[in-house]
Amino acid sequence: MIAGPDRTPLPRTFFDRPVLEVAPDLLGRTLVRRTPDGPIELRLTEVEAYAGPADPGSHAYRGRTERNAVMFGPPGHAYVYFTYGMWHCLNLVCGPEGFPSGVLLRAGEILSGQEWAHKHRPTARNDQELAKGPARLATALGVDRRLNGSDVCSGPQAPMRILTGTPVPPDRVLSGPRTGVGGEGATHPWRFWIDGDPTVSPYRAHTPRRRTSDAPSDRT
Repeated sequence: MIAGPDRTPLPRTFFDRPVLEVAPDLLGRTLVRRTPDGPIELRLTEVEAYAGPADPGSHAYRGRTERNAVMFGPPGHAYVYFTYGMWHCLNLVCGPEGFPSGVLLRAGEILSGQEWAHKHRPTARNDQELAKGPARLATALGVDRRLNGSDVCSGPQAPMRILTGTPVPPDRVLSGPRTGVGGEGATHPWRFWIDGDPTVSPYRAHTPRRRTSDAPSDRT
């Protein structure tokens, strides 16, 4: 008999490590989201790492602002941002407090609560599409800016937390360039995903676009 996923919450020490260690180690972990409709559980299948002031692709590259302040706080908290005037994206802060690195949650498999996820994303054609991409993931889980700063290492009544789940063997983890990142960080192989998983989002290279005040960069 194959054992089920570990229901133990990940401790803060898990997140208090370099971002390039945390990011691939998040694959296979279980995200539990308590929504007003009901609980949703998701298995993480794709993530991207952003290394703060050392990374031109990061929101924190140019220093602390009101928008990115959570990234400078303690590890194990959610950083949620609104992008292009339409979508939210969900990130997990990692590394030591004061060093603003984070992991963008790009895709996952909905393990339970599919009915609630479909209610949040009624245009999804099937379960595999529910959280296939960072904006879809946040929408399916009912994540918005109200969850910015949430502690994902807290107790079972928290709106969102991360469980141990079933970590992915290293030989099943692939890496490559991050989606939509241009410039100096374009070739960093800091996107990690589970080989062959159907919920992983398609790779898209950076396409320059004009940004407006209500359409900030979608990087962490």
